[in-house]
Parts: sequence; structure tokens; C-alpha cells
Amino acid sequence: MPLARSLSMTSLNGLPQWEDEDLPVEDLLLFEVSWEVTNKVGGIYTVIQTKAKITADEWGENYFLVGPYFEHNVKTQVEACEPPNPAVKKAMDSMKSQGCQLSCQFDDKPNIIAHFHEWQAGVGLILSRSQKLPVATIFTTHATLLGRYLCAASIDFYNNLDQFDIDKEAGERQIYHRYCMERASVHCAHVFTTVSQITAIEAEHMLKRNPDVVTPNGLNIKKFSAMHEFQNLHSMYKARIQEFIRGHFYGHLDFSLEKTLFFFIAGRYEFSNKGADMFLEALSRLNFLLRVHKTDVTVIVFFIMPAKTNNFNVETLKGQAVRKQLWDTAQSVKEKFGKKLYNALLKGEIPDLNKILDRDDITIMKRAIFSTQRHCLPPVTTHNMIDDGNDPILNTIRRIGLFNNRTDRVKVILHPEFLSSTSPLLPLDYEEFVRGCHLGVFPSYYEPWGYTPAECTVMGIPSVTTNLSGFGCFMQEHVADPAAYGIYIVDRRFRSPDESCNQLTQFLYGFCQQSRRQRIIQRNRTERLSDLLDWRYLGRYYMHARHLALSRTFPDKFEMEPSAPPKTEGFRYPRPSSVPPSPSVSQHSSPHHSEGEDEDEDERYDEDEEAERDRQNIKSPFSLGVLPQGKKKQHGEYRN
Repeated sequence: MPLARSLSMTSLNGLPQWEDEDLPVEDLLLFEVSWEVTNKVGGIYTVIQTKAKITADEWGENYFLVGPYFEHNVKTQVEACEPPNPAVKKAMDSMKSQGCQLSCQFDDKPNIIAHFHEWQAGVGLILSRSQKLPVATIFTTHATLLGRYLCAASIDFYNNLDQFDIDKEAGERQIYHRYCMERASVHCAHVFTTVSQITAIEAEHMLKRNPDVVTPNGLNIKKFSAMHEFQNLHSMYKARIQEFIRGHFYGHLDFSLEKTLFFFIAGRYEFSNKGADMFLEALSRLNFLLRVHKTDVTVIVFFIMPAKTNNFNVETLKGQAVRKQLWDTAQSVKEKFGKKLYNALLKGEIPDLNKILDRDDITIMKRAIFSTQRHCLPPVTTHNMIDDGNDPILNTIRRIGLFNNRTDRVKVILHPEFLSSTSPLLPLDYEEFVRGCHLGVFPSYYEPWGYTPAECTVMGIPSVTTNLSGFGCFMQEHVADPAAYGIYIVDRRFRSPDESCNQLTQFLYGFCQQSRRQRIIQRNRTERLSDLLDWRYLGRYYMHARHLALSRTFPDKFEMEPSAPPKTEGFRYPRPSSVPPSPSVSQHSSPHHSEGEDEDEDERYDEDEEAERDRQNIKSPFSLGVLPQGKKKQHGEYRN
């Protein structure tokens, strides 16, 4: 599918900033309105929360976020204060005195920009335009309402974008009123934006308007002064995950944790949209490949997708209790052993190791070993599912037979709750858990942006995404060889479902073949891509949208020269010239699998030199412009 170029981020660390005219923000007010202001529902909360700092740095006290009032959220996320701006204070007093009906006049008549996110907030935009208020309006859709519903119904979405009867489809799904609000908001806004190229094409057909600006989603990037620091975090949190594995697989721990890789998928429980169906099928094929090739690598896969549960699984809780008991027993015996050894050495004697452990110690250890005996397989879920007979993930696990048998090289754990550091099972926050894993896998069919692989990238964790996600399209445009930088992009647009699944399986199998040193090199490269996702650079798209809205609303006060869409061919990370990331790419030029031979490869790879080469390959920035009105796209993709 030919895609029109979006506005492309054209500056990295050490390059000049975007040279657009500064807006006179002291004479402007910016209101950003969303249902997810201090109200975490999905990814929009992350967009607004992470972008707030750079926007506040630019606008100061003239920047206001407007969202729903929920008492529990206000208590934990909002600091009550009086509005610093007199015009805003007057408006709020007027709303209170007139039953929240805004009917006021500003004496100084400041120019106002109102930025609305999604259809829930669109009512304010529609009323602003219908009452002809002097407000520059921007509307951002992060995913079209109907698009999400159609994809959730396993409809061949991308092949039929130009064939849907939009009104009929919305009516049949009983969302016609919401769809009308969304479409009216899009057409009333002075500037319409969306978050990715793939969603821009979707919006053209679902909402009948081309976006004026594509505004990619960013993150606040925490950079480390030394490259090894984030690698140390990976080691630390991987050890915490290994502790959980020791308990969960007690009695069946016949695989080496040092040769065990942790994969995960996380997000809303949308079985098809998030690609969990394809991931499970690929895991079945990966398990077959690992067993056939008799590899000593074990893969443990976590599904972090919230679902309705009763409580923790008793067998899972028992596993953690057994692990703790064994640890306490080992510590007790070690302490007694240490004292006897210490006393013997003080006397100048070499202790008789056959006598240093008495009969009681041996009895205690035998009891500990007996407690690890298990007469059932390790559970595939950590919680009791309310309707496990109809759960799509569990039903697929039953179909493909991944029950955590001893012979399986791929083990599966469904954790149907968000992670928390207070959990009695896996006491890690999501960020800590991600840092401890080796690979995030997100083979989504419908993903307007995709924060989960983006979060992996900024933490230096390789990930799998698709060319139907905004993140995947963004990386394809800006990185010459994404796989070399730990971004594996599955083609779900032009390949059949079976071909896409085979490609995903090959990505996973190739990753399993990497040596430890190759994974370290790849994590270094992945972390370097975090500059691409920093709000300090991506925030300029929002600045551009605001400037465009002002120029359209107040053309006498604000002018903006139309410019051609920027070319981005020169703005690409080149393929690294050193060690390839996977043995499946080139066996001869890859580091050897033997850990003992890794030291001989030091001269082949210099992290600082390679990072400097990347920076030099990025050309100077181009000017930003409005996304041009493109011709109607032809859609010939497979549904998978």
C-alpha cells in the first residue's frame, strides 16, 4: 500500500533545533482537553502525561489540561490551586455561578487554542464552532472508533477500507451516535491530526478527511551517562524474574535459567487486534523448531493482559511459598556450615566435609527436596479466570498443546492483571519487568501507534512490531535496517496470515540463536534509537499543528508559509557495519556461539565508534510543512 509521507522528525542529539517561528505564547492560552487527563484508560493517558512537561516548558502558566473529575484520581494526581490567569479565573467563576454553563467575556480577549483528543472531548469542539467562538481548534484521533470495532470483529479491514458502508457499519454496532460526534469533530476542527501514517489512511476512509499533520507519539527519555547502566538494570530485574520462575516451575525446573530467554506481550486484552492469536501460533512453531534442533535454550513467554479473575491461582501461590521455604532452609544450613568451617580454620584444620553436615542437616535437606515434588504441570495462568472455558488465550493454548511439559522448550504464563511492585507473585512494576525481559513481541493487526514497543526501545529492549502499527511504519521510515537495531517488523500488510506467522517464527528462532554477547550489542543499538522517540523532538509536530490552527483562525495576526512535504531519505539510521544481530543473517560474520570465544571478538565492535557513525549519517533537518492532500490510496493487503 503506497503511503503518503508524514511530517518527519528531522533532528537528533547534537543537531540544530527546528527553526520555526516562535509563537507569542504570552498572548495565547492553550487548552488541551481529553477524557484521559489524570484518568488512565489507555495510551492517550501516556501521550498527555509524558508530553505535559515539554508543553508546560513552552507555554508556562498559559497551558491548561481539562479532563473528567474523578475524586480518587484528583487526590493522587492533582494539586489544587487557584488559576494564575485572570481570564481563566473569571471563566471558572462564571461556570460555577451559572451551573457550569460557560457564558463570559474576556476583557483582554486572549487568543485561545483548544486541542481536543478523541470523540469523548469532541463535544466542546463542536459547540465552539457552532457558537462561532474565536477559538483555534485542533482535533486528534488516536484511533478511529469504527476502525477499532471492525478490526475486533476479525473483518478484513485494510483490504476493504474504501468499500465499507460507514453509516451501516456504525449503526449495526450501535455506535452511530458516537461515530457522528467523532466525524463532526473532525470536520469542524481547524486542524485535524492523527498519530501515524497508517491511521491517516484509515481516517481518510472512515472519517472522510485527510489529516493536516501527523503527530507521532513520544516519551520522556531518561538517558544514562554510561552505556552499561541500563545493561546493569536488565541484569538486576532479570534476576528478579528468575526468582519468580524458580517458584512457578518448582519440581519441573530441569532447564538452565542462564540459558532461558524471557519474551512478553502486554496491553489491552484484544486477542486479534493485539496479535495474541498470531503470537501463540508462532510460539507453537518455535517450540517445534527448538525441539527438532535439540537446542538447550528455553523460552518463557509472559502474557500481561488484564482479564476478569477471581483471585490468585492456589498452585501459583504455593510455588512461591515452596521457593521461599527452600531459600530459608538453604540459608539456615549455610549458616551452620559456615560457622563450623570458620571454627575449623581458626584451629588450623581442614574440615572433614563428610562430617561438617550432621544428620539433622541432611534430614532437613531431604524434607526440602521432598517438598519440591509435584504431581501436576506448572500452571499456564497465575490467576483463576472467571470464564476460562471461553477465554481465547487459554483455548488457543489448549489447541496448540503448550502446557509447560518438561519436553517443551517454550513455556507459557498468562498473567491476567497489570503488574505491581506490591504483588505477592511477581513484585515488579511494568517498567522493571520490561527491563528484565529479553524481547517484547507485539504482532498487532490494529495498532494506530503502539506504545509498548516504543517503551521497550527507550529501555534498550528489542521488540517485534508490524507494518500495520504506527510505530512500525515510523521505524521503517527512519531506520535503514530496523532488525539490526532490535526492531523486528513483521509484514502483516502484504503477506498472507500463514506467511506472516512464519516470518514471526523466524524472527523468534533467530533471536534464540543469538549468543549473550550478540544480545548485549543489540540492546546497545536498540537504546540508541530512543532519541527518535523523545518528546523534545517529536513535540515540534504539536507546535506545528498549533501554529497552523492559529494561522487558519486568525489569519490577520498569524501567518504561516505553506511548504512542501519534507523528504526524509537522508534521515535514516544506516545499517551497522559491524557484527550482525542474528546468526540467521550471516553465520560467518557473526560472533561465535561459544561464550569462551566472545573475548576474541572485542576488536570487531566499538560501541562509541558505531554510535558516532550513526550521528554523522543523519543529515541536517528540513523545514516542516502541512501534510499534502493525497490521492485515494489503493488497498491490496491481506487480512491476517
